[in-house]
Amino acid sequence: MKFHIETHGCKLNTADSQQLARDFVASGFELASADESPDVFVLNSCTVTNMADRKARQAVSSARRKFPEALVVATGCYAERDLSTVHALESVDLAINNKRKPAIVQSVAERLGVAFTPCADGGPVALETALLGRTRASVKIQEGCDQVCAYCIVPKVRGRERSIPVDEIVSQVNRLASAGCSEVVLTGTQLGTYGFDLDDVDLPGMLRTVLAETDVKRVRVSSLQPLEITDQLLDVWLESDGRLCPHFHIPLQSGSDAVLKRMRRRYTGEQFLQAVERVRFAMPDCSVTTDVICGFPGETDADHALTMAVIKQAQFSDSHVFPYSERPGTSAVHFDDHVDVKVRSERAAEVRTVTSRHARSFREQSVGQVRPVLWEGQRGRSGLTDNYLRVRMADHSESNGSPIVFRSNGDGLVEDMVLTNVAADGVMTASPP
Repeated sequence: MKFHIETHGCKLNTADSQQLARDFVASGFELASADESPDVFVLNSCTVTNMADRKARQAVSSARRKFPEALVVATGCYAERDLSTVHALESVDLAINNKRKPAIVQSVAERLGVAFTPCADGGPVALETALLGRTRASVKIQEGCDQVCAYCIVPKVRGRERSIPVDEIVSQVNRLASAGCSEVVLTGTQLGTYGFDLDDVDLPGMLRTVLAETDVKRVRVSSLQPLEITDQLLDVWLESDGRLCPHFHIPLQSGSDAVLKRMRRRYTGEQFLQAVERVRFAMPDCSVTTDVICGFPGETDADHALTMAVIKQAQFSDSHVFPYSERPGTSAVHFDDHVDVKVRSERAAEVRTVTSRHARSFREQSVGQVRPVLWEGQRGRSGLTDNYLRVRMADHSESNGSPIVFRSNGDGLVEDMVLTNVAADGVMTASPP
């Protein structure tokens, strides 16, 4: 029987979906190709915003129309937060929350009345299947969050913080590297506290072990909080001989100290800027990306102006900008000074205008650099640099007198490329040196 998995939301969900794909294959299922109708459609949902919930409902409705005979399964954070609502959707046959996600394959097999055959043939899972068509693998190193920010539903749907043992991480990375994977993304909810529940290990120590005991070409760390970026941690990047990607995702959320305090974030605007300065001093060519929430309850025009000031000073290479979205089960829902929805959207649009300009400026400053690109996609014509710039192969057939040879498939090849220019859509073009 064939399966298809659609993933929404964060890299942690990507890691869960890739593990789920391996579980399906190990139990005798096959990944459906793009032109095949699956017997099982799985949505791994997000619930971080109202829009995420809406996209989840649209996805299962679309799946029901496209694959009327398939078993439609909804799982992930939306199902964890509001299982009864998801279960009641007409397009959903089976709703499974995060706590039961590891048992999805068995639940599906029982629902379909087919034999559940763990380790169907004992052979390795093809990399394309294990990564669901991606060239980068997401490896979960940590789960849950104890921070409990006022706006965030993640602690409710992911539970308390817990670290994955180092030997398990190393084993998984080695399996992926042996199968041909060139980049792993170490992901979780609160990476900076990694190891607090283990013996004699922290994030720098774990990274050093992964670098020493695996030969994967690139390792990317998905997200860090400002106060977690220490000189000790940056030393690991500087010692990694380029294997640790020079890309730092540091969530800002707001530049107003008053709003940050109300959000229950554990830093100030000045501390955030100091963290950005620290990574850029250590690695001048690194990229710094961020998240911003606009219109949090109680945010005034003056607070918004402070956010804009921090953004203009930080000069991010890319940003995810969201209007504040009420999430049932969070404390911010009960605040009595919610910002008008229209004002939230207007502020988000203003932030996006500035951050888009900064992103393009960063790309323009990168023209002429030679950077390693991990190629991906059907013909390997699109990829990501080590510092997280999206590039595509130059359209011309020759560069420096040598023909450009397009790859027959997205095999995850890493090679040095010259960044030549920035296209109208903001994607950079690249050519062989």
